[in-house]
Amino acid sequence: MELLNALSRAVWGAPMILLLLGAGLYLSIRTGFPQIIHFPQVLRHTFGSMAQRNGKAGGVSPFQATCTALAGAVGTGNIAGVAGAVALGGPGAVFWMWVSAALGMCTKYCEVTLAVRFRRRGPKGEWQGGPMLYIRDGLGRRGAPLAVLFALFTLPASLGIGCMAQVNTAATAISGAAASFFPLRPEQKTQLLWGVSLLCAAAAAAVILGGVERLAEVTSRIVPAMALLYLAAALTVILLRAQELPLIFRAILQGAFDPAAVTGGAAGIGLRQTVGRGISRGLFSNEAGMGSSPIAHASANARHPAEQGLWGIFEVFADTMVICTVTALVILLGVGVERVPYGADPGAALTVRGFQAVFGGRAPSLLVAFALTVFALSSLLAWSFYGSRCAEYLLGARAAKAYQVVFCLAAALSGPVRLQAVWALSDLFNGLMAIPNLIGVLALSPVAVRLTGDYFEKRTATFS
Repeated sequence: MELLNALSRAVWGAPMILLLLGAGLYLSIRTGFPQIIHFPQVLRHTFGSMAQRNGKAGGVSPFQATCTALAGAVGTGNIAGVAGAVALGGPGAVFWMWVSAALGMCTKYCEVTLAVRFRRRGPKGEWQGGPMLYIRDGLGRRGAPLAVLFALFTLPASLGIGCMAQVNTAATAISGAAASFFPLRPEQKTQLLWGVSLLCAAAAAAVILGGVERLAEVTSRIVPAMALLYLAAALTVILLRAQELPLIFRAILQGAFDPAAVTGGAAGIGLRQTVGRGISRGLFSNEAGMGSSPIAHASANARHPAEQGLWGIFEVFADTMVICTVTALVILLGVGVERVPYGADPGAALTVRGFQAVFGGRAPSLLVAFALTVFALSSLLAWSFYGSRCAEYLLGARAAKAYQVVFCLAAALSGPVRLQAVWALSDLFNGLMAIPNLIGVLALSPVAVRLTGDYFEKRTATFS
């Protein structure tokens, strides 16, 4: 464990954060900051076509592809991870989370644009793509080893953070919620953990075996539903405590540059920790630069690569700027800036306390347990797709089927297991995924720039 944690800290240290932020800034400058200049068009294009059905063979609608990608990004980190960022980095961590999202929007835009540009038809006529293909086909012979490395790193990451960690978190949340209503003997708790694991595995198998169309259909229904339910509860807390919002935003902005002035310095939170926790949590949450969600976006029947790239901007905005932000506000408004247990990671329990301050009783534990479970299940489905595509890229269609069996077995065994090593391995391989992906995206940035200019010039000519 010490070795794994040391490797994980090394991969997710300052060089990785600087690489991710630097890539986002460089790509933003090269493409003309589309996440800012064209953000009104992003909202019109995405919200305006959410109800659009597929209607074409061999692919899914842009909205369905985005829901699949969001299913992978919106996970337990949006509840438990944000709580940890606030507790370990102070309120100022929220500001740096926003900074990482603002730059990550353009990174995700370029990843998705390249994924659609270099995708290929699969044996059944479906669109297939992702970093494996745009690195290999875009960079030629020199890109082939990087493409293989990305696929190899994605396989253990998908089994770790995308499968076992998600199921374990959901099972633990459900058992905790159940224990708040009636006492559970140790053997009853174990049985409940096994039951949740088996149900998650069965649900995943039913969807996975149906292919990308069934996966897209399921995620396009549960992702908006789960997000709206969670947002409705969170916005209730925010509206009922709206008079305190100016003080909360003041604490966020002041804490971003002087964390000791907000936390009192008792927890030893310094500026470096505040910046690091906020940026790493934002990047880890929206997965910008990791290369995972472009695999889903490549399945979309998009008319132009940059058009699907706009959905990539929306994905980061929805994940970090909306869901992560409301979670942070629930904690700071409900618990109170001065009463957050700084210096320790309380996980989802801190978010529960934020809801309890307004709703009271035991209902918040059920709400958070349900949200964690649905978030975890959606992430499970998306990451099974990412892993399948990488297994197929490396060893062919039979390997993808074998991987799916292993994935479902891992889900079934995850509930009652202690997963410290799995979390450490997941963090490690998630970071390793980003290295070949970012090399490919930065090397192919001229292609993204050309496609961006082509798309917006045509849009301007159409409306002129």
